[in-house]
Amino acid sequence: MKLVDMHCDTISELFAKMKEGRADTLAKNELHIDIEKMKKGDYLLQNFAMFVNLKEREDPLAYCLELIDLYYSQMKLNEEVIAPVFCYEDIEDNRKKGKMSALLTIEEGGVTSGSLAHLRNYYRLGVRMLTLTWNHENGIGYPNVTLKDGKADWHTPNTVKGLTDFGLEFIQEMEDIGMIIDVSHLSDAGFYQVLEHTSKPFVASHSNARSICPHVRNLTDDMICKLSERGGVMGMNFFPVFLGEDKDAGTISAIVRHILHIRNVGGYECIGLGSDFDGIPGHDELKDSSCMPLLAEALKKEGLANNEIEAIFYKNVLRIYKELL
Repeated sequence: MKLVDMHCDTISELFAKMKEGRADTLAKNELHIDIEKMKKGDYLLQNFAMFVNLKEREDPLAYCLELIDLYYSQMKLNEEVIAPVFCYEDIEDNRKKGKMSALLTIEEGGVTSGSLAHLRNYYRLGVRMLTLTWNHENGIGYPNVTLKDGKADWHTPNTVKGLTDFGLEFIQEMEDIGMIIDVSHLSDAGFYQVLEHTSKPFVASHSNARSICPHVRNLTDDMICKLSERGGVMGMNFFPVFLGEDKDAGTISAIVRHILHIRNVGGYECIGLGSDFDGIPGHDELKDSSCMPLLAEALKKEGLANNEIEAIFYKNVLRIYKELL
């Protein structure tokens, strides 16, 4: 079963290991994702997110550019088996050549330093999807996590603070240039502003269902419906913390439970995969990208038709890419 994964943090992890003097590469490493594991998992396309924690980087823009440089250097080293894509036709070309595809994304809109020019320059560098916020306010908008007595509150969503005036300009520019808006991490208030002030499909690249797991990183049923009505897609996140609050949270069954719920609420057409591999400690049963066929088997056992599983694994996301890229 071919698959498209909308989110991983592998490049950021490789960069950190490189700074430690390790020789890990995208070809082979001890992370969740490498070329060998992707082949075993039958990957069609992987989104590689350039993750930047604003509180840890003195110059977030410069750091993001270093990550992008590493991304392209790894693409060059592995060009016989994987190639970067900039439009939908590139994905089809790679498939015909027997190559996997890589899509460059950013997780943290603050790396644009409050400049639409920098946003456009990231597009020129190949970035085709951007997560508006991570867990910090960034000039574009506010995340869904709030602080109470200095501690993160992961159960009370931010329904008041959304996008700034600049943030509204920012999402309009993203639509105009052809960069996909990603609302994972964004506050509830921000989600509805994106819905109100845009016209094209957008995504929640690595978010689950809040009705199943009451974590603010997940979408409410109303959000799922609105996202689906717009033609958007949400990628299933494999982090047990976002899957449940019981001992079964690290199982494949927990992922299936979210998929079945979202299918009932918004239809299977709005479901994709957004593993968050290498950005999370891991998943108990889906240990790395080579294990993805296990999820397809579980969905089949649950009674999903083959066309539904194909849609969830890759066709829903490709539909958006065909429309927007």
